[in-house]
Parts: sequence; C-alpha cells; structure tokens
Amino acid sequence: MAENSSCSSSGCSKEDCNGCDKAAESMKRESNAFSNIKHVIGVMSGKGGVGKSMVTASMAVSMAKKGYKTGILDADITGPSIPKMFGLNEQAQGVEEGILPSVTKTGIKVMSINLLLDSEDSPVIWRGPVIAGMVSQFWTDVLWGDLDYLFVDMPPGTGDVPLTVFQSLPVDAAVLVTSPQSLVGMIVKKAYNMAQMMNIPLMGIVENYSYFECPDCSKKHYIFGESHIDEIASSMKLDVLAKLPLKPEIAKISDEGKFDEIDNEGFDDVVKALEQLEVTND
Repeated sequence: MAENSSCSSSGCSKEDCNGCDKAAESMKRESNAFSNIKHVIGVMSGKGGVGKSMVTASMAVSMAKKGYKTGILDADITGPSIPKMFGLNEQAQGVEEGILPSVTKTGIKVMSINLLLDSEDSPVIWRGPVIAGMVSQFWTDVLWGDLDYLFVDMPPGTGDVPLTVFQSLPVDAAVLVTSPQSLVGMIVKKAYNMAQMMNIPLMGIVENYSYFECPDCSKKHYIFGESHIDEIASSMKLDVLAKLPLKPEIAKISDEGKFDEIDNEGFDDVVKALEQLEVTND
C-alpha cells in the first residue's frame, strides 16, 4: 500500500502542516449513533467504463463470504448501478432516527439514490453541490449498524463527489480500478495524485477487463491491448491487487440481480489487503 503523503505545499512549515491536518480532520462528518463502521474503503477510477461498480460489489461479496459484515454506499448519484446488480427494487424506508439501508440476500447493506427515487430510470438532474450533499447524507443519515467494511462506490474522475468523500468521510484507504488501454497511465496517475493530495492511502490497483479467455481453447485474448499496469503500478510504488478477465457471465448475473451469487475468482489478493487493515488496526 502506498503511504499517504504529507502536505506538499511549497514553503509550508511543520507548524503549517500540523494546521493542515487539523483542518482536514475538522471537515470530517460524524456518522449517527446507530452506525458503527470499522473501515471505510473508497473505490475510484480515473475514467468511466472500467467496471468500478462491479469491483466494488465483488469486494463486498468477497468479504461477506469470509464472514465480515459489509455495506456499499453508492456515491455514483447520477449513474447508480449497485441496486440493480443485487436485485434491490423496493424503496428504502425511513424511520425517526434516519434511513434504513436495503439489504441483499446475503446481508450486504446498500444505500443508493435509486433506492429513494419513485422509479429507477428517473434521471437525477442536480448540480454538483446538491449531489455532494446527498453523498454526505448517506454517511450521516443512514443507519448502517455494525459493519466491518463500508465500500464507497465513487463516480469516475476527480470531481465534486470524490472530493466530498475524501474530505467528509473517514476513508481508511482507496482502491484504484482501471482497464488495459493506452490512456491508462495518464488516467491512473490523475486519480493517484488526487488521493495523494487528499492524504488517502492507496491499497493498490485492480485492472478489470484484463483479458478474455476463450471457453473452448482457454487461449487468452487481449481485447483492449496488452497490459502495462505492472510498470505503471511500479512507478507509483503500488501493488497490482488483481487482473480480472472479461467474463460475459458477470454481465448476465448483474442484469439478473443475482450478484450475491458471483464467483469472485481472482480477488484473493484484494481480500488479503483488506484483511491487513484489520491486523493493522488491532
């Protein structure tokens, strides 16, 4: 895991840096009395279309299968997909104390804007500050209960929502999701630099759509080009946690709302990195 960097402002004294740290801490929002969350993991990508939500959901399922209590905060307000993947169709319910998250068949707690809308295909046409405010409310107003891991599925890029998540939530670490395309170096480094500037440790990189394995002959086809993620990760002193294949059955199981049943082949190192947080905090 790459260590978070200290304040990088030129001419910043040690006393100034201490002030920066205190100011950053003061921006963190408190969760409610009904939420006890051990670890908050941000899942980010420099661009869209890399399967970030699939990786987020897979991490939640993988850790749930290991016996941990997990949840997903769907911070992709304008492009939510988590409820559909898990077959969650009913609206979330509110009580006097706050909002109750929806729960998947295997006990994963989920909150998403699609669980609050009258129809899942209703567009969310909001400006950035309103979207960011909703994400903060998912942290402060949702009654998450006891969770070992809360995974935050962030929209792609380095805009309002990732900024809000990193500033307002006590994020323990972040995972970068990418795909093997020629632009990957620049895109990954933008997300990496944002995490460094926000003082967020990075667990490592997950490369999605790394290859397609022929079901008949088992030959690997590199549809999006040969991967260069090892060199890129090495240049940033990051671990490559997984290289995931392009599997049509994942799209099928997502469309059917049965993601609880996913076979998370290839996530062993991701699980180990997440469990290391438990060891570090003990």
